[in-house]
Amino acid sequence: MKRLLILLSILLSFSLQSQQITPLNEKPYLDSLQNIVKTSSPDASKSNAYFILSNYYRNIDSLLSKKYLESGKAFIKGNPLLSAKYDYYKAQYYLDRNKEKAGISYQQAIKALSKIKNEESDLLQASAWYSYGVTQKDKEGYPFLVKTILEKSIPLAKKYENSRNLGFLYTQFAVILTYNAELKKSEEYNKKALKILEKRFPNSSELFFTYLNFANNYCYQAKGDEAKKFLDKAENLINPYPESSINAFYYYSKTLYYITRQKNSEALPVIEKGIFYTKKFNQSLLAQMFYFNKYDILRKLKRYDEAKNVLEDILTEKSLALDLRNRKTIYKQLSTLNEEMGNSKEALAWEQKYSKLNDSLNTESVKLEINKIESKFNAAEKERKIATLNAEKNQKDLEVNKKNSYLWGLSLTLLLLISLLIFLFIIFRKNKKISIQRINEIKQKEELSLTKAILDGEERERERIARDLHDGLGGMLAGVKINFSTWSANHLDAEKDKEFYKILGQLDNSVSELRHVARNLMPESLLNFGLETAINDLCEFYKRKDLEIDFQAINIEKNLPLNIQLNIYRIVQELLANAIKHAEAANILLQCSQSGKNFFITIEDNGKGFENNAEQKTKSMGLRNLKNRVDYLKGNMEISSDNQGTTINIQLNIDGE
Repeated sequence: MKRLLILLSILLSFSLQSQQITPLNEKPYLDSLQNIVKTSSPDASKSNAYFILSNYYRNIDSLLSKKYLESGKAFIKGNPLLSAKYDYYKAQYYLDRNKEKAGISYQQAIKALSKIKNEESDLLQASAWYSYGVTQKDKEGYPFLVKTILEKSIPLAKKYENSRNLGFLYTQFAVILTYNAELKKSEEYNKKALKILEKRFPNSSELFFTYLNFANNYCYQAKGDEAKKFLDKAENLINPYPESSINAFYYYSKTLYYITRQKNSEALPVIEKGIFYTKKFNQSLLAQMFYFNKYDILRKLKRYDEAKNVLEDILTEKSLALDLRNRKTIYKQLSTLNEEMGNSKEALAWEQKYSKLNDSLNTESVKLEINKIESKFNAAEKERKIATLNAEKNQKDLEVNKKNSYLWGLSLTLLLLISLLIFLFIIFRKNKKISIQRINEIKQKEELSLTKAILDGEERERERIARDLHDGLGGMLAGVKINFSTWSANHLDAEKDKEFYKILGQLDNSVSELRHVARNLMPESLLNFGLETAINDLCEFYKRKDLEIDFQAINIEKNLPLNIQLNIYRIVQELLANAIKHAEAANILLQCSQSGKNFFITIEDNGKGFENNAEQKTKSMGLRNLKNRVDYLKGNMEISSDNQGTTINIQLNIDGE
């Protein structure tokens, strides 16, 4: 199992950096790119070709790769997509050299690409997110890489279900699952990739790598026959192209297959073929992986000196040893190998290097061979020092925690105090608002009570005066008229005493006028026949030859309280009086209607109108009286007036409350 994890770690380190996916037939592909940059092609085509060439040569010839990158930049000329591509390929250039710089450039590319809404931008953004996850692998660990692929890369590529980019991402995610010993899940994602690539891209590099990943997965499951099927499919794809750099990947998987089958002697010539291609195309990391497998086989064949030289060469070359976990494994293998060879001193030296590196990585403690030669006193002293340091650290941590607890408590207290003050302020504002509202309500009630008292007093006084005039003075004048009429009939001649009869007529007119005044003060028809009849009589009274009054009554109930009927009558009386007195109108339309607890009055005239403003309303006694009575009945009044006439709409509340 330990050897399996070693191989998986090495394989994943390779796979996660194999972003350079070129066609299996490389030469025509490279020739076409060179042709584009050398001819008078459009600027965008040239820029793209330069960027792809830079990406191809980034691990083969770094200077040439850098040159192509900057040449492509010269043809951007304000194109936002090309500018984003420059950031992406710049990150690709730094991916194996400086992961921090690469990560920054990937983020710049992602930010720019997210503003461009098309398929090319989305798919390149998916690749950028994946590669960014690779740059953060050593710092954040594989969980961050997994999250980035699942939440960023695959959703972007999945918008285009049948793209080769999606197939590639499925394959890469399968490699990560294999590394975590999730071999069945890895198989599922390899199948997803296969479903897209075999149907849509049957001769693609992406399909070739999917076949290899399948073969490797089955090797780790010790299913050699299944691995052979996919290895043969990969071989059929790469056989026509013996000059392709991708051959090295095929020979690596073939090596793994022979190791799984325990055909170690047959694996050695395959490894040599793989090393040939890695040297030809400067694939240094892949070369080191071949060397590690070569060491493993030589050790099994007990060719210890050759195996030892291979491991030491790997450390000297450094590509594989850059990963501390791989370096730790190599130290351990060298220690074990030297022990088997009888080189105790060298075995102890390598074991010390392994132990030191192992401690620095906080891995599980292992039994170190160095303990055999160290005295128990030194071991105890070391443990005592560690215990002392841990005690000091724990004490400092405790003090820091106490201080933090105090600060948190103080912060919480301040927060509660501020919250209490805010709560009290809100309550104060709310109570103040409620108090003002109550004061206004009381004031309105007092004003309504005062208005009611005034109006009731006016009506009682009108009723008293009307009764005194009608029953007292009116009766006396009527009696005088009757006596004069009776006396004149017996003592005077109508032809000779015309002056007397003229005076008698004036007396008769005076009695009529007195009755008219009494009726205005307290209309008898209202008391005897109700509101509709009283308003109709009022309209008939005001009619003249040059004035037409059209009265319309709609649904007026007869059982309205008398005080409400009287107030409505007074409002109508004031409206008619104003229209006749001031408007000089020839036609007046009066409409009174009732709907439930609402009473509506509308009056229109064709008179000369008046200025409808606040100052006019304030000066007009009639309008003030109208407003008082409307307010008393909790109603509202709208006035519209111009030189074509005046319209007044009144709505009253007659619920009796």
